[in-house]
Amino acid sequence: MNFDSKNLTSASLISIYKNLLLPRMIEEKMLILLRQGRIGKWFSGIGQEAIAIGTTMAMEPDEYILPMHRNLGVFTSRGIPLHKLMAQWQGKMSGFTKGRDRSFHFGTQEYKIIGMISHLGPQLAVADGIALADVLKQNKKATLVFTGEGATSEGDFHEALNVAAVWDLPVIFIIENNGYGLSTPTNEQYRCKNLVDRAAGYGMEGRRIDGNNVLEVYHTINELAQDIRQKARPVLIECMTFRMRGHEEASGTKYIPDKLFTEWSEKDPVNNFEQYLLKENILNPDLIKQIRAEFKQDIERDIEKAFAEEDIVAEISLEIADMYYPADLPAIQPTNPIQTTDKRYLDAISDSLRQGMQKFPNLVIMGQDIAEYGGAFKITQGFVEEFGKGRVRNTPICESAIVGAALGLSINGYKSIMEMQFADFATCGFNQIINNLAKTHYRWGQKADVVIRMPTGAGTGAGPFHSQSNEAWFTKTPGLKVVYPAFPSDAKGLLLAAIEDPNPVMYFEHKYLYRGISEPVADHYYTIEIGKANLLRTGSQFSIITYGLGVHWALEYLNLHPEISADLLDLRSLQPWDKEAVEATVRKTGRALILHEDTLTSGFGAELSAHIGEHCFNFLDAPVLRCASLDTAIPMNKSLEDAFLAKARLGEIVERLVGY
Repeated sequence: MNFDSKNLTSASLISIYKNLLLPRMIEEKMLILLRQGRIGKWFSGIGQEAIAIGTTMAMEPDEYILPMHRNLGVFTSRGIPLHKLMAQWQGKMSGFTKGRDRSFHFGTQEYKIIGMISHLGPQLAVADGIALADVLKQNKKATLVFTGEGATSEGDFHEALNVAAVWDLPVIFIIENNGYGLSTPTNEQYRCKNLVDRAAGYGMEGRRIDGNNVLEVYHTINELAQDIRQKARPVLIECMTFRMRGHEEASGTKYIPDKLFTEWSEKDPVNNFEQYLLKENILNPDLIKQIRAEFKQDIERDIEKAFAEEDIVAEISLEIADMYYPADLPAIQPTNPIQTTDKRYLDAISDSLRQGMQKFPNLVIMGQDIAEYGGAFKITQGFVEEFGKGRVRNTPICESAIVGAALGLSINGYKSIMEMQFADFATCGFNQIINNLAKTHYRWGQKADVVIRMPTGAGTGAGPFHSQSNEAWFTKTPGLKVVYPAFPSDAKGLLLAAIEDPNPVMYFEHKYLYRGISEPVADHYYTIEIGKANLLRTGSQFSIITYGLGVHWALEYLNLHPEISADLLDLRSLQPWDKEAVEATVRKTGRALILHEDTLTSGFGAELSAHIGEHCFNFLDAPVLRCASLDTAIPMNKSLEDAFLAKARLGEIVERLVGY
């Protein structure tokens, strides 16, 4: 192994050596603890330390790094105390996730490290968002993100690199090619000769380096980072290395040929660098012994300090509270005197987006065709001229990457709105929404200041892939907020409330209502508190509880049947939802009909029905009835679509409820 120190001083080389040695000694101790049964799991990076150390030392301390399982050296090189890391690994309260997650599944703004989630690929797009924020702030910064050769098969890899290339983002993508994805060798993972060859396909520079040579890693990253800070662009680096232990210790290494261990043990990054420094008379045996003794003492002390911490005692109120970033957001009233303009549902959404962009200069809107074209439904028409292409961004067709980038923007100080062109397409970003956005605050206290607009619903003959009512997918997910306005005034007030809220909000807007309804809407900025229902009609026979297009079906039915006396409650928000308002109307009338456009089975109405049955049973004079759409996919043909929708059965179910 050839080392070239270039202009590094002896002190710098010793610093690199210490940073390289420390994680190796920590890992050796962790393996002992594992054999002793004092810890339960360990993902070893032994043999790969040079990548983590070389990259981290080449980055500036205030630049973000997004590491993975085998990058202990990133954390130690940034100066995180071992007792803090050990508390994290052991699930102690002083750990970064308060015992809620393990390993390196956490982030820390203090050290500018954003850890991974188990799904491997999503952190790549988060790095895009972090870098985008720096570009928008005109910060001359680079962002560095790790992945393994196995995760390069994930769609997230392709999407993130493509977005970074299209947007000229200063991201250094590091592939740690250690030969195996758990037990699957590289010849069963990809067919290109080298993974770095893919860089050309994205229109970016790529380099393949010896990942076990710490100086080669350091100099490569240092030179590239300095360059892309001045001329923003992404770079792909493939670091060749080898995993000397199992994927995790329990999996073993029997599937790996012995000759590979022999070959790669001769390339050990710690031993080779140590021998180089001895040869250059920068180190001597006594100094090595002294460094090791000090590290050993520190490691023993910090580990025992973490073990000595008391075990966590669950506090349910804290667990529930920590699902969301704390936010005291009372409704903002429109300026008096209230000036109104008759606005369509679509116009009210556009109005709120514009006013949100005006109020928050750090707000970015992203989505397919939303810039010059104005979006599929023309909601953002004219926004580019007013706010510029930096803040109104056309995206490639890659929902997962854009959700991840939205989270990255939030991590680096921005607010973001992403438009799903259709709510149906959220499936392509589902992992990022469910496992990254929703869980980020609970896991490590970071807000996810993101709104995802979801054009939803049937009634336009758009068929099974552009008409789904999929709100129930997200109401089940703690950490998300879900709103679903039925009127233009609510659409504006709730969208502005979602923008104000530092938590991730799924904002459902019904396509059928875009140009179909209008009403006077306040011209000035105002919000409607998320989680508050609106009682639209009062009556005595029963209560209709609904939201979205269901509100208009109910109004139409009640207008056609003046002999019917019913409360009509528009939920407006589905997570959180107004339990007090629901209970109040049911206790008053004694009968409840839950109406929604979604399919019957596991629709949000099932949750409402269960809650009413559990909390209002003594007030009920009849079973809680649900009116929902058929348990089929949504057909395109109008006759079939009409038969599918819940509206077709509303009259029949009302008669059943009244006649019970």
